[in-house]
Amino acid sequence: MEQDDIVAGWSERIARATETGTPLCVRGGGTKDWYGQTLQGEILDTRAHRDIVAYDPAELVITESGTPLAKIEATLREYGQMLSFEPPHFGRGATLGGCIAGPRRAWTGATRDFVLGAVVMNGHGHVLHFGGQVVKNVAGYDVSRLLAGSLGTLGLILELSIKVLPRPVAKATLKFDMHATDGVRKLNEWGDHPLPITGSAWRDGTLALRLAGAEAAVKSAHNRLGGEVVDAVEADRFWIGLREQTDPFFAVIEPRSALWRLALPSIAEPLHLPGAQLM
Repeated sequence: MEQDDIVAGWSERIARATETGTPLCVRGGGTKDWYGQTLQGEILDTRAHRDIVAYDPAELVITESGTPLAKIEATLREYGQMLSFEPPHFGRGATLGGCIAGPRRAWTGATRDFVLGAVVMNGHGHVLHFGGQVVKNVAGYDVSRLLAGSLGTLGLILELSIKVLPRPVAKATLKFDMHATDGVRKLNEWGDHPLPITGSAWRDGTLALRLAGAEAAVKSAHNRLGGEVVDAVEADRFWIGLREQTDPFFAVIEPRSALWRLALPSIAEPLHLPGAQLM
């Protein structure tokens, strides 16, 4: 079936659902079904509409339509580029439409910070265009960035234009034996300086700090900060475990265990609460 026919079919179905008051559940890869509220309504499967619409490495912009994250990342990797917001996959079928950001967010920005434009189908089946495919063309009300984290409630995303970044030449993960309070203070202190930090995490008396950038910048930062260098394989496993929530910290040992997520200012002192903590 041609892509235009697929989109036309969705338009008719969405318009009909609006007329009859029938809820629809927009689903791409389905890897984020657990995230947010309980799923409701008939499934509107978008997997038939997926492709990289345009990619200009020189402009650092990729436009895609329901493309699996793995394919997008593989394409960018060929040109030495990457998605800066480091999205978790939570499964092999993950798509860009369901993205939430990973460990790099605090240092480089969230998913919405890299969205340049979007083509969206609204609840009446109308196709709307917002933003553009290059930074200088992005103007008007910033609806495209509102789509990040909307879980399909604002419309069906047909296309997304995303700003990408070059992959860093060098990277290193340092670890420090440090109390939680000292860890928070150090991170705020380091954040005031031009250091190539792309990730940080504290757990069980150890602060992990990820550096990435030019070889000289990473080496200089290491010399300045000190710390013990973590083996590259072990470091990748650690950061991927945080991104995908497969790290042992996220394992529920007891049936009644619960994971609480608290979003606090970066300068907030660690909270004295029962149970294991990860910052």
